[in-house]
Amino acid sequence: MKIPDKRNNSLVPAEQNQGTILTGSILNRTLILESTQCVKNMISETSQIPESLYTAEQVRQLDSFAINQCGIAGFELMTRAAVAAFSELMNQWPETKRIEVLCGGGNNGGDGYLIAMLAAQKGLDVSVYWLSDPQALAADAQKAFESCQSKHIKIHPFEESVVLSADVIVDAMLGTGLTRDVSGHCMAAVKRINQSASPVLAVDIPSGLNADNGAVMGAAVAADLTVTFIGMKQGLLTGRGAELTGRSVFNGLNVPEQVYQQFQPASQRLTEQNLRQLAQPRARDAHKGDYGHLLVIGGNYGMPGAIIMAAEAGISCGAGKVTVATRQENLLALAVRRPEVMAFGVEDAPALASLIKGKDAIVIGPGLGRDHWAKELLVAALKADCPLVLDADALNLIADDPELLQARKYPMILTPHAGEAGRLLKSGSSKVNANRVASVKELCRTYKAIVVLKGAGTLIYDGSDLSLCSAGNPGMAVAGMGDVLSGVIGALLAQRPLAQKIAAFDAAKLGVWLHASAADSIVEQQGEIGLLATEIISAIRQQLNRLTSSKHNL
Repeated sequence: MKIPDKRNNSLVPAEQNQGTILTGSILNRTLILESTQCVKNMISETSQIPESLYTAEQVRQLDSFAINQCGIAGFELMTRAAVAAFSELMNQWPETKRIEVLCGGGNNGGDGYLIAMLAAQKGLDVSVYWLSDPQALAADAQKAFESCQSKHIKIHPFEESVVLSADVIVDAMLGTGLTRDVSGHCMAAVKRINQSASPVLAVDIPSGLNADNGAVMGAAVAADLTVTFIGMKQGLLTGRGAELTGRSVFNGLNVPEQVYQQFQPASQRLTEQNLRQLAQPRARDAHKGDYGHLLVIGGNYGMPGAIIMAAEAGISCGAGKVTVATRQENLLALAVRRPEVMAFGVEDAPALASLIKGKDAIVIGPGLGRDHWAKELLVAALKADCPLVLDADALNLIADDPELLQARKYPMILTPHAGEAGRLLKSGSSKVNANRVASVKELCRTYKAIVVLKGAGTLIYDGSDLSLCSAGNPGMAVAGMGDVLSGVIGALLAQRPLAQKIAAFDAAKLGVWLHASAADSIVEQQGEIGLLATEIISAIRQQLNRLTSSKHNL
């Protein structure tokens, strides 16, 4: 692995140089100059990660359609990609003098050869290491190699003994076509890159990272900057992809909009723009009965904090009324911490039944425990004729006894982290993390519920549509964050029309984004370490009100 502080080794701040890329005559100079202008025309777009996300196969289809139906030559797209990547390299590290480029055998390798050529054109000291015989390259990649070779660049086969130490290392080895675990020379090259103290630019995707689900395929490059092309790969934003890509930059290479109209994205990234419509301004004559009554169930012996955080998040996110059903011992703490919440001590299912009546949504699980009391309350809650959010120990109880859900007819939202998801799927967290996309879909099919699979790049799936939240940060890896999220989703769910699956999906998406983006807003000011779950409740409220205000002012 790389040394911990590697990403602080950038040569100078990224914003200092846009740079002119080409200065002399080169092979296919007209094409390169045209591609340079094409990419420059897209500078404003590269700062924005698209909402539409794709699998590797879908991106290949986009690429093929652009070539075969729109008449854009494959080598032209390769050239645009090289120009875009080299532009970002010089923008990020403008004082670079020496680069090392590792090239594989596919089009990703072709991008690398052209990047090396552009670097030499600019006067940089360039070394290229190939991991696949250049003479066996396909047409466009072969042409790129010949272009690079014409500049008399040092091109060598990669040897495991090589020590990488350039100002910037360019990873152009494997691309998105990887279908099996990294091995052999490629494994050795990945290790050499990760052992280096030099910053790394990954071309399209860090080698070894699965473009579809963000899993590591044996080993993967840890990049500082990833420049990806044509379609944003969903694997860059979830699982290990969220860490290994470093800073992600997208460039569509000026592919016509009609290309994207031919294909349905694999998933949709949650953004303020596509969620704003869900935040409804309040009528001037509104009263608390207009905004739903949320019931939060949990807080077993020794666990009052979880239920308090969930309830406080619920009342802070706009539920007209919040009632808590908990152990008698927690009532004083609730009254002191949040007097706006109604709290009742319940000892069994009959006592809970009267509280369930008339509720618009229920959250069950925070601090619930797994004893007889917990299971009895869960069984009662599952009979409720309103939407239900299940979190924490409610999920563990269901994993122990899936038959509990058989009679359930109304919408449910399950909010597991990888460990809980592994228990629900009888597979373990490592298998869940090996393919988060497949796992969230399997959970949805198995339990017939909307599923929020928490973690880096949280996934939300309702059986037909997949959403991905790219907001959030490692500071959220702290106790209580899941309790707060369940309260937020419950409050939003209580304010939406009942028994509508799409409404529950909306509540889940909006709740996840509010939760993650609020944490980001605090971290931006105070840093990641020491972030508290209770801190983000007020920030979530601010985010929600900002969305509502912006919608109202449109």
